[in-house]
Amino acid sequence: MTRAERSCAVTIRIPERLYSRPVLLSCEQPFILTAWPLQTKTTVETLITQRFSNLFAQAPQLCAAGCITFNGEPCAMPTVLPEGAQLCIELPNHQEEPVDTRWELLWENDQLMAVFKPPLLPVSRTTRNLFNTLISMIRRQTPYYDARLLHRLDTETAGILLVAKDAEADRYWKPRLGQLMIRKLYRAEVSGVPSWDAIQADNYLATREHSPIRSQVYVAQSQTAVGYIKPKLASSKFRVTSRGSETSVLECELLTGRKHQIRAQLAALGHPIVGDKIYQHQGKYYLKRLQQPLSRQDFASLGGLYHRLVAVELTLDLAA
Repeated sequence: MTRAERSCAVTIRIPERLYSRPVLLSCEQPFILTAWPLQTKTTVETLITQRFSNLFAQAPQLCAAGCITFNGEPCAMPTVLPEGAQLCIELPNHQEEPVDTRWELLWENDQLMAVFKPPLLPVSRTTRNLFNTLISMIRRQTPYYDARLLHRLDTETAGILLVAKDAEADRYWKPRLGQLMIRKLYRAEVSGVPSWDAIQADNYLATREHSPIRSQVYVAQSQTAVGYIKPKLASSKFRVTSRGSETSVLECELLTGRKHQIRAQLAALGHPIVGDKIYQHQGKYYLKRLQQPLSRQDFASLGGLYHRLVAVELTLDLAA
């Protein structure tokens, strides 16, 4: 009997319609933020503090300019908002990187949420995106304005992400994350056709001194390999689920949780993930993008706008 069978286990899997749908990049202008409808009567100041704390200093000017409204009507800072009101803030001069904002709730209990993150949606604030991030949207669009990320996915990686509904749940579950998340499965589309049906990769992974791509992770020969920064053991299981003429689809199970683990290990096996700007083509397109936007021809060479890696299944032990 496995640990998952012995424990109070919940398995969450995303429906194929979510990770097979085309990406939809959008960034509406003017930029408008909408808060979850009020469940109790409160003031404009309280709601902005809860949902849009980084806009609080600008709030008086935005109110004076008619950019803050509730139920379509302009409001001032002292306004008391009735139950059921919806606050909107227009930021006429604000621009962000277009992203796919179509996140979805997959599962929840009284402390946790498992959500689907689309590809190309950052999980938290970046240099280009302050408001259109997964955690910012969850805080605005659900009752859980103090929600906290329990772990992360790369911006281009789609799939299941676990969120604590408030600070108390975050304090309880974050130290227990290794016991809570007992199985993680990913789906990867890779270049080439593996000669094996299933394989386990056990490598030391590390960043490397003087690497042209600082975030790139490499396979090191040992934990003390020269030129590598703090190599750590990484283990994954890979199984081929379908083969095409030029690409294959793999099921990937993480046994450890290292940075870029699946991406780096598959590249080391000779089957980098389709669309991966770092681990395909020796990082050529990642480095090019630092200097100029990639062209349609570049994306065609990569195989798409983003790398084809999806966190498809997560098993939780709620008795942890």
